[in-house]
Amino acid sequence: MHLQHIALAVFVAVIWGFNFVMIKAGLDELPPVLLCALRFFFAAFPAIFFVQLPAIAFRRVLIFGFTMFALQFTLLFFGMAAGATAGLASLLLQVQVFFTMLLVVVFLDEKPSGWQIAGAIVAFSGIGLVAANLGGDISALGMVLIVAAAASWGAGNLISKRLGKIDMLALVIWGSFVAWPPLLLVSFIFEQDAWNLASLSGLTWRSFASIGYNAYPVTLLGFAAWNWLLSHYPAATVAPFSLLVPVFGFASSALVLGEPIHSWKVMAAALIMTGLCINLMGARIATRKQQP
Repeated sequence: MHLQHIALAVFVAVIWGFNFVMIKAGLDELPPVLLCALRFFFAAFPAIFFVQLPAIAFRRVLIFGFTMFALQFTLLFFGMAAGATAGLASLLLQVQVFFTMLLVVVFLDEKPSGWQIAGAIVAFSGIGLVAANLGGDISALGMVLIVAAAASWGAGNLISKRLGKIDMLALVIWGSFVAWPPLLLVSFIFEQDAWNLASLSGLTWRSFASIGYNAYPVTLLGFAAWNWLLSHYPAATVAPFSLLVPVFGFASSALVLGEPIHSWKVMAAALIMTGLCINLMGARIATRKQQP
């Protein structure tokens, strides 16, 4: 990857890492599905009036919007609401790397290198540490829902990869547009307690900040950049950069929310970082050592 594209991938990881703090802030005042619906409503409007539909069949936009946005983030928000700290949620969601690598091997015939497989195994051991420490920081239900969200993200990465080199910002905007109506309907049916004047009038700036951050830096900027990278590089090269998300997620949740950073969390983050380094630089280092 070019250096500026590596910097772009790291920048996206920073934005997404801090987002888990913002999600927690929103969930303190809004139920999960309504928060998710509002996120994608504001990601779509008013931008949709100024951006044309990407040059693909509309049903493919529907599939992308439902899988990458509506399903993934509903599962994630429910998982965090069911009992998961912001830092651990940011870590568990990175199981998407392995779902992505598996799906592109099966459906796109992309063959990961031995170094990429080794890096994935090392990183996955960090995820295993989280599973071994279920308890006060995360519930079993929260973990299952977040891993399901990771599977949805992996499927979304595959869909994005198969779309090719299209206008990724347009895809994100129109994907957001098709995601929010079903979410709003589901919220109206199952979260009626939030649909009253007393609840809505009690919202504070934290809810609006959460919605705004999720809609603009995270969705419009972050996913447009991420999908662009996926359209220009192999998925096995791009996906591991998301393993940096929990590093920034742990740091921001500790600084802003005061979440404790236990030794096993540090070890899990270190294993994930090591896996990423192996994935990105293992082959280059081995090649240089073999040169006379």
